[in-house]
Amino acid sequence: MNMCLSSSLTSHPQVAIQQHATRGLRAVRTLALLFGLFALGGCDAAPGVSSAKAADAAAAIQPEGARMWMTIAEQRFAITLADTEAARAFAAMLSLTIEMPDLNSNEKHAQLPRALPTSAIRPGTIRNGDLMLYGASTLVLFYQTFDSIYPYTRLGRVDDPAELAQVLGRGSARITFSKN
Repeated sequence: MNMCLSSSLTSHPQVAIQQHATRGLRAVRTLALLFGLFALGGCDAAPGVSSAKAADAAAAIQPEGARMWMTIAEQRFAITLADTEAARAFAAMLSLTIEMPDLNSNEKHAQLPRALPTSAIRPGTIRNGDLMLYGASTLVLFYQTFDSIYPYTRLGRVDDPAELAQVLGRGSARITFSKN
């Protein structure tokens, strides 16, 4: 019986080679599909977002200890600080209460008492809840998502900005930033 099996395989070597090639091609396709899914699953950035922007977004997430608070009227918001020298310098200034006038119906801004270190980038898309530094001493709190060509240094992000625009309202807002 082994003899027959052997002779049938050797009598048709092209069939054996074709079957082997088909299995190899299937294996390569399966590996390519798995690799593609793995690569896509590990990507946090949206389509069209540069890897620098994705890395910046990832750097913005910090452990629980890198948190501060923002109080507007009676509403309190948690802010996760970015892992930047500017964010650490800003946190060292706290507690800080400042009047922040509105600008462009999408942000509140104010001059800080002193300049902070900068590492400005052009984020492309500003998100509701982003806390940024424009230049070296202008604090900016965004409450609308929009595209921007301007450079900012990331300070942090409001953890849950859903009600931020409503709480800030139109005009100026008196905001207290604190460590606890």
